[in-house]
Amino acid sequence: MRRRVVITGMGVVTALGQTLDSYWDSLVEGRSGVGPITRFATQDHSVTFGGEVTQFDPHDHFEQDRLNQLHRNAQFAVVAARAAVRQAGLEPGRINPNRLGVVIGTGVGGMTELETQLTFLRHTGPDRVSPWAFARSFAGSTASQLAIEWGWHGPCLTICTACASATNAIGEATRQIQAGTADVILTGGTETALSPLGLACFASLWTLSFRNDEPTRASRPFDRDRDGFVLSEGAGLLVLEELDHARNRRATILAELVGYGTSSDAFGFLVPQEQGQGPAQAMRQCLADAELPADAIDYINAHGTGTVLGDVVETRALKAVFGPAIGSIPVSSTKSHLGHLLGASGGVELIACVQAIQHGVIPPTINLDNPDPRCDLDFVPLVARAIRPRVVLTNSFGFGGHNACLIVKKFTD
Repeated sequence: MRRRVVITGMGVVTALGQTLDSYWDSLVEGRSGVGPITRFATQDHSVTFGGEVTQFDPHDHFEQDRLNQLHRNAQFAVVAARAAVRQAGLEPGRINPNRLGVVIGTGVGGMTELETQLTFLRHTGPDRVSPWAFARSFAGSTASQLAIEWGWHGPCLTICTACASATNAIGEATRQIQAGTADVILTGGTETALSPLGLACFASLWTLSFRNDEPTRASRPFDRDRDGFVLSEGAGLLVLEELDHARNRRATILAELVGYGTSSDAFGFLVPQEQGQGPAQAMRQCLADAELPADAIDYINAHGTGTVLGDVVETRALKAVFGPAIGSIPVSSTKSHLGHLLGASGGVELIACVQAIQHGVIPPTINLDNPDPRCDLDFVPLVARAIRPRVVLTNSFGFGGHNACLIVKKFTD
C-alpha cells in the first residue's frame, strides 16, 4: 500500500504579503502585487515594473555572518521555510535528522548574485569578488542552506525545470516520501529573477507585458488584451509528511497530496506545441496517479501566465483532458495577482490551492475584463467565488517544454 503524503505547514514570501494571511487575503480581495520596480534603476529598460517583494529587510531575519552566505533567493526560502516549519509544529531535535529532507525548485538560482559579482570583477578587479560568490550563486545553494538551517541529513535536492521547478520539486518530494526515503520533506520553490539581467532577458524574448503606464492591470491571463507576463519574485515552501508520522506527533493536517504528473513537450524551447499535448499528458498522468476521474476535480489553478499563445494552449489542453466536464469546473490564475514567479510559481500556487480548500473560496482571475474567445472556460473573472473545493489540480508549464501538475485534496481519514 502506498504511503500517504500530507501537508502540515506552509510559508510564503510574495509581493502580496509575507504571511499566509496577508497573501491569502490579498488573493481573495482581488488585489495586485505588481508595481514599479524600486530595487534597481529601470530608465534604460523597456519594462519598468514587476512583482517586487518590498518591505523585506534581510537584517530583520538573519545575523550578518549568516547573511553573508545567503543570496536573496535563499533568504526568501529560509524565511518562508521557517514559517512552514513553525506552522507544522516540527521540533527537529525530536525527529531522526536522517529522515528529514529538502527538495527545492528554482528556475535561475542565484543568477542575480553573478550579476553583482561580475560588476565587481569588471569595475574593481578580481580581488573584490566575494569569497561567498560561488556558494551564493549556484542553483543548489538554497537547498543546502535549508538543510544547514535545521541540520537535516535526508535527501537534499534541487530541481531546475524552468517555470515548472517548484511543482516538479513538490512532486519529487512526494515520491521520496512514498518510497520510504524520508518521513518529512521541506519543499517548494524560490526565485529572484527580478533583476536588470532577468528583466532584459525576458523583455528581449517579447514574453513580458509592456504596460508601464498601468502595472497593476498588466497581468491579465486569458484576457483578449493580454500582452505577456509580469516578472515577479518570491518563495513558497511547504512541509510534506508521511501520514502516520504526522498523526503520531498529532500534527494539524492541512491537505493531502494525491497526484503528480510530469512530461516534456520535446517540441521547441521557447514556443509550446499549439495543441497542448505535453500539458495534457502531464494532467492525465496526474489524474491516473491520484486514481481519480477527470470529473472529480472541483477547481483548477491554471498556469495562466498571460502570454498570447500560452493561455490558448492551456485552454486547449484542459478541453482535451476534461472534455465536456471542463465547462463546469472553475479555473483561475493567481498569476493575475502576483505576476510570474518562474520556478517558484508552483509553490505559492499550491499554497493558494490548500487555502482554497481550507477556506471554501476560490481566488479570482483579476484583470479579466474581455475574455479571449479562444479561452472560453469559466476563469472566475474579477471576483472570488465561495465554493468548497475538495479536490484541486494545479498546473505549471515551463520554457523548454517542462510540464508538471499536482492534485491536492481535502484530508479525510
